[in-house]
Amino acid sequence: MTSLSDTIKRLAEQQAGHFGNSGQTSRLGDLGDFGPNPGRLAAKIYVPSPQEQAPALVVVLHGCTQSAAAYDNGSGWSRLADEHGFILLFPEQRRENNANLCFNWFSPGDIRRGEGEAFSVSQMIDIVCRQHEVDPKRVFITGLSAGGAMANVMLATYPEVFAGGAIIAGLPYDVASTVPEALERMRGYDLPPAALLSAKIVEASPHEGPWPLVSIWQGTEDHTVAEANAQGLVEQWRSVHGVASSSPKSSSSEGNHRITRWEMEDGFAPIEFHSIDGMGHGTPIDTQSGLGIAAPFMLDVGVSSTAHIARSWGLTPSFGRRSHPEAGQNDILPERPKLAPADGIQAIIENALRSAGLMR
Repeated sequence: MTSLSDTIKRLAEQQAGHFGNSGQTSRLGDLGDFGPNPGRLAAKIYVPSPQEQAPALVVVLHGCTQSAAAYDNGSGWSRLADEHGFILLFPEQRRENNANLCFNWFSPGDIRRGEGEAFSVSQMIDIVCRQHEVDPKRVFITGLSAGGAMANVMLATYPEVFAGGAIIAGLPYDVASTVPEALERMRGYDLPPAALLSAKIVEASPHEGPWPLVSIWQGTEDHTVAEANAQGLVEQWRSVHGVASSSPKSSSSEGNHRITRWEMEDGFAPIEFHSIDGMGHGTPIDTQSGLGIAAPFMLDVGVSSTAHIARSWGLTPSFGRRSHPEAGQNDILPERPKLAPADGIQAIIENALRSAGLMR
């Protein structure tokens, strides 16, 4: 079987050079010591001048073969932060941890709460929030590919930290534990059933809700991470949000960009799926917007995911801010009722297993 490392190397060679050789100067600074770091990650930070009072924080995770600076140059996050005053944190993989600079989203020792890379990222977030007096209700996370999968790891293991997350060409939480399994899941093979996917989220932390908003981004021509993973992500989060598969959905299209929303009874949509027609594996950008620079895995498809994600989180003026109708003007994460039934989280797990035919 072809190894995951060989596959990623081949994909990188198919691109026009390494992403990091974009000729752009890094705008990011070193975070410095952030405490315990069992995942042995590096960390970069961007603090705009001036920053807003009680700023929001966006955590951005690069993809395989990329660096934090290269992903920022391509996506335009720091340029948007300059305009709107929010802070950026870029966890960065080291080559000694992964030869292809992938976050280890499939390694059991790196994806558990309090362990490995997941704990390292949580430590980074904690120190940035304390040093810059970040608004705790406005902490968000996004990432591409392995970074998207690791963003989902963080949403699963530390859901109380995040108001929302955007997963680009990523994978569901805890679906692989070895390199061969990771490669098979990337191809869309042998993904767990929906009930088990949602149970994995519930079991990942002691949190009982409310849960982060989740948006999922996927290209229809992505032959690296199959679209089945995007559907798996929807199913993984649908149950914990209490959104039935038969619940009202809305969809809209603008050119090659189609958005499907899973709505609750009051019209609040905690889950969105963004499908980009004809796009391969990468982050959708729009070079005409002034935020994107085309490069390997940064795909100019006329849609700026950065701009759209920031608007949906209320970080920039928005026509479609995803706050709950009962929330205050500045509350992106409202105090919604906990979604667990009266008999608690255990009932969610048992119901999920029953639905899968694994428990009576």
